[in-house]
Amino acid sequence: MKIAFLTDPLSQFKTYKDSTFAMMREAVRRGYTVYAFGPADMALEGGKVIASISKITLTGDSEDWHRAEAPQALPLSAFDAVLQRKDPPFDMEYIYATYLLELAEQQGARVFNKPAAIRNHNEKLSIAQFSQFTAPTLVTRDEQRIRAFHHEHQDIILKPLDGMGGAGIFRIRADGMNLGSVIETLTLNGSRTIMIQRYIPEIVNGDKRILLIGGKVVPYALARIPQNGEVRGNLAAGGVGVAQELSARDLEIAQTLAPQLYQRGLLLVGLDVIGDCLTEVNVTSPTCFQEITQQKGVDVAAMFIDALETAVSGR
Repeated sequence: MKIAFLTDPLSQFKTYKDSTFAMMREAVRRGYTVYAFGPADMALEGGKVIASISKITLTGDSEDWHRAEAPQALPLSAFDAVLQRKDPPFDMEYIYATYLLELAEQQGARVFNKPAAIRNHNEKLSIAQFSQFTAPTLVTRDEQRIRAFHHEHQDIILKPLDGMGGAGIFRIRADGMNLGSVIETLTLNGSRTIMIQRYIPEIVNGDKRILLIGGKVVPYALARIPQNGEVRGNLAAGGVGVAQELSARDLEIAQTLAPQLYQRGLLLVGLDVIGDCLTEVNVTSPTCFQEITQQKGVDVAAMFIDALETAVSGR
C-alpha cells in the first residue's frame, strides 16, 4: 500500500510517544510506502483535490528520524489510504480540510477517519448521543443557566468545545470563586458555547483513554493521572499515563459505542472515561498507542494497520 498521512509538521513529532509515528513505523515494517502532507498543502485545482506530498523514509534514529523527498503535486486518489491525523483545534480551517477530503473521496480517495464523520462528531458534544454513560452535562453560552447548574451540582468543570490536551479546562468548587470570570473568559462574554459537567472525583485515579480500532476494543486503557494538584489528567498537561485493564463499566461503554462508531466511518476512536462516565469521543487524532504497547506488550499500531488493511480491501 501507499499511505498518505495528513498530519502536523513532522519536525514536531516526539517519536518516543507519537501514535502517528507508530503507525508509520508499522506500515513501513510491512513493506508499505508512507507519505506526509499538511492541510496547507491541499488544493482544489482543475476540479481535482491534490496535495504537495512528500515520500517519507524512516531512518531508525529516534531524533533525526526521517528523510523527506521533494514534494510532488499528486491527487489524493493516487494513494491506497489517506490517514487524517491532524490535531485540533477544530477551527474553520479544519472544517475546510474535511470538505476537501470529502471531495477527494468522491474522486476515489480512501480517507480514514471519514471526513464527514469527523465533522459530525464534535469530540465534546458527541457524548450527548450516549447520555446513559455520562455525568450531568450542560451545553450553553447562557450565564444564568451555568450559574443554576453550579448551584445544583456545587462542584463543576467548564471547558471549550474545540480544545485538546486539557487546554481551557476549569474547575469551580462549591464556593463559586471566580465563576463569573471563567464564564466570561470561556464564553467570550456570552458569544461562544461551552460545556459544563458535574465534577467527577474519580479523576484522581485517572482520565482513561480507551481505544476503538475497526469496531473492536483495545483490551487496555491508558489512565492519565493528574499530578501536582492538577484537575487535568491529559499527558499534555503533565499527567502520568498508566496502562490498565478495562473495568466492566469501561467494557460496557466501549462495546456499545465501538460498532456504532465504526459503521459511521470512524476507523479509530479514543474514548475518554472518568470513573464510570464517558466524557469525550475523540475522532480527530487519537493517541496513546505507544504507552499501552510499552507497558502491556499489546501492539496497538499493528492492530490499527490490520484494521486499515481490512478497510482498504473491503473485507
